[in-house]
Amino acid sequence: MKAREIAFKILCDIEENNNYSNIAINKHFKNLKISNQDRGLATEIVYGVVENKYYLDYVINKLSKIKTQKLSICVKILLRMGIYQIAFLNSISDYAAVNETVNLVKKYDKRSSGFVNAILRNIIRNKDEILNVDIENDDIMYLSTKYSYSPWMIKNFINSFGRDFTEDLIEANNEKPSIYLRTNTLKISRDELIEKLKENGLKVYKVSIIDEAIKVENLKDIENNELFKEGLFTIQDISSMMASKVLNPKENSNALDVCSAPGGKTTHIATLMNNTGKVISRDVFEHKLKLINNTVNRLGLTNVEVQNFDASILDENSVDKFDYVLADVPCSGLGIIRRKPEIKYKSKAEIKDLPVLQRKILENASKYVKVGGSLLYSTCTILDSENIEVINNFLKENDNFELVPIDEVNVDLDNQEKGYLKIYPNIHGMDGFFIAKLKRVR
Repeated sequence: MKAREIAFKILCDIEENNNYSNIAINKHFKNLKISNQDRGLATEIVYGVVENKYYLDYVINKLSKIKTQKLSICVKILLRMGIYQIAFLNSISDYAAVNETVNLVKKYDKRSSGFVNAILRNIIRNKDEILNVDIENDDIMYLSTKYSYSPWMIKNFINSFGRDFTEDLIEANNEKPSIYLRTNTLKISRDELIEKLKENGLKVYKVSIIDEAIKVENLKDIENNELFKEGLFTIQDISSMMASKVLNPKENSNALDVCSAPGGKTTHIATLMNNTGKVISRDVFEHKLKLINNTVNRLGLTNVEVQNFDASILDENSVDKFDYVLADVPCSGLGIIRRKPEIKYKSKAEIKDLPVLQRKILENASKYVKVGGSLLYSTCTILDSENIEVINNFLKENDNFELVPIDEVNVDLDNQEKGYLKIYPNIHGMDGFFIAKLKRVR
């Protein structure tokens, strides 16, 4: 099976089953024997089509009498794929984009091949005009269409950050995210790991902000990489690593991660504690707990205990028991759109109740902290309603906690002295994140 057909099948899975693109890609690639070149092209097309869905449909609707909502899923996806290649992939000739797309239409919906061929050829003849977004006097709809976002999201960003910051942010969200490794310092030093990765033909760079972090290029088929299987590293973004660094757990302590899947922060905390003390790692889904256990075992950690427990329910047996508690709460994910572009299409209704849940989890987590202990609240979103507002509302009713200055990293110089970090992709070049550090003072 060729790259475009694989991409087509993945995109159908995403559209029909509401799957995240990264999950669908991993599922379809799992048992496929394909070249790295085909794997790369299929991945590029899948992410490109998902990231630009509203824009691609806008172009289709300019030319087609049958609007996208009336088209069959098969034809709609193949048109999106063809237009994406014409509009964004300079490495592919227009002729190849049209020809390969029409061949797939002939295989999956033969009677529509003439229709698809006509639309794609029409675009090539009038490329500049047809690919242009000509929406005037409506910033929200213009940006929503050009960059493919739910309009409410653009409106929220403009109200919160202003027009220029919003466009910078959504452009940054369209950039391909870098892959970062966290060195397993229990088994190897960062410098030693860098040398081994270079021997494998990879381009690697030290990341100054986090001692264990390495930026890597050309890393393919990670799960079958021997260094990965040996537990010498794990995959984790810089801003996610920062949470554990800011928590800064000491050896022989008791730590609790109340929402721990997929386990990056849990295993980082356990590593920072040098495999001493005890880290309790909790989540509510069995398949996620299995994932955490697999990572714990691969990294050679013996100080982690994985438990099935719902963070929104108070655990009376854990009250006042822990030196360090991490509440990395469920959130809208608006900081990680580069990695999960489907997030751009979430409805306002899908996220409106999140602050209530986040506050409940934070309240429960705070009960587990010993006097003098640390409580870290984090999200991978950039909305104040899920971040600093949750913290401020918590502090109003819990005067036994206070924000403490963050001096473990230097990232957000505007806010870290106040006890929190606001991280944005367009400013900091990493996933959008929020981290607040609280101390129980009595």
